[in-house]
Amino acid sequence: MSRLVRALRPLVALAVVVGGWWFVVWIFDIRPLLLPAPPEVLAAYARPGVIGYLLQEAAVTAAHTLGGFAIAAVIGLTVAMAMTAFRVVRESVMPLVTAAQAVPKVALAPLVIMWFGWGSGSKIALAVLLSFFPILVSAMAGFAATPADLGELARSLSASRWQTYRHFRLPWALPQIFVGLRLGAVFALIGAVVAQITTPNAGLGAVVVLSRQYGDTALAFAAIGLLAATGIGLYYLISMTERLLLPWSSPITTPPT
Repeated sequence: MSRLVRALRPLVALAVVVGGWWFVVWIFDIRPLLLPAPPEVLAAYARPGVIGYLLQEAAVTAAHTLGGFAIAAVIGLTVAMAMTAFRVVRESVMPLVTAAQAVPKVALAPLVIMWFGWGSGSKIALAVLLSFFPILVSAMAGFAATPADLGELARSLSASRWQTYRHFRLPWALPQIFVGLRLGAVFALIGAVVAQITTPNAGLGAVVVLSRQYGDTALAFAAIGLLAATGIGLYYLISMTERLLLPWSSPITTPPT
């Protein structure tokens, strides 16, 4: 029963949000061109060919997101290991990474498009830029939090630097790394969508821009709803992967009810 209640809580919250949205549209008599009511968005899904069209564009967005996320994860974890293993690397690279993170990535979108073109390269590149830093910071926090007694155990076993990371520091850091991966996946989706909005030739971001230009706000909201579902799906997919790979970490990473 408790699991059923926990499963129903997000649905109840969603119903409250949709109900509030519907009430605002009704009470203020907002025109559909500005803000369509939920039934009008559902009617957009029911149009002939719309579901297939949106799913096709959603697949493009997912490909851009996963491509950028995978690259950011590999680079972020590698850099995090190097920065925590070698002090000279950390002192040399951390100021540059911090300075790069301070630059708004949305402002870099035109430059990224100029460098990588109007195709998939610019979408993946912007997804990498947005998701890299959360993964890096979380991985570094996990590696740095390894208890001192585990380090002493590794030294007593004459473990090499790589063996220490593989058998001691990496397993201990994995719960924190998955926190960064969940955040990185969401930020990768945001980066891909921003690039698609800037160059609206493919993906759900392009659907939002083009449908808004044609005055079809209901279709734009339908695409936004599918984007939200994609983000939730990525988040929970990584969470399920963590539960499968690290069942012992659930009591640590799951907040008390």
